[in-house]
Amino acid sequence: MLDQSKLRAGALDHLAPRARAIPAAELGVLPDAAKLVFRGRPAAIAAAERAFGLDLPREACRFNAKGGRTAFWLGPDEWLLQAAGEDPAVLFEGLGQALSGEPHSLVDVSHRSDAFALSGPKSAYVLNHGCPLDLSVAAFPVGMCTRTLIGKATVILSRPEPDMFHIDVWRSFAPYVWQLLDEARGELA
Repeated sequence: MLDQSKLRAGALDHLAPRARAIPAAELGVLPDAAKLVFRGRPAAIAAAERAFGLDLPREACRFNAKGGRTAFWLGPDEWLLQAAGEDPAVLFEGLGQALSGEPHSLVDVSHRSDAFALSGPKSAYVLNHGCPLDLSVAAFPVGMCTRTLIGKATVILSRPEPDMFHIDVWRSFAPYVWQLLDEARGELA
């Protein structure tokens, strides 16, 4: 049987090659990743941590990363588990087996969203054209993540480095957010 997921075109495939080179605020598509939304209580959390190989953050609006895996805190008992370049079905099956017998929710959302990075010394400035948050390093430090808006689209925004932001946005809104940020970068050209 033909695996349709291998044929999926990214929502940004036609926009990314046309992005202007603006070193102060560069846009770049991030690699595909397996993405699972996990919810659970303490025993399930411990099992998920062992199976995922990464501590799930317990502090609000933070993420932990190791290798190609990242765990984003989305709520008091909700995390987005992301594994760059991994097969979502294999990850889902492994976590599902580890969580067997524990009350939990595990949902594969890998095809729901696309992700891209905005990096450079003016990246926070460009993001603030459509995002209402204070993105200074003091208010939004490295290791922070949150659900927020860019324009009229809901995104998960994270900061892996001082001058870099990752934006995870539902596929149907990805071109809109990309174009909004690309237009805002225009004043830096």
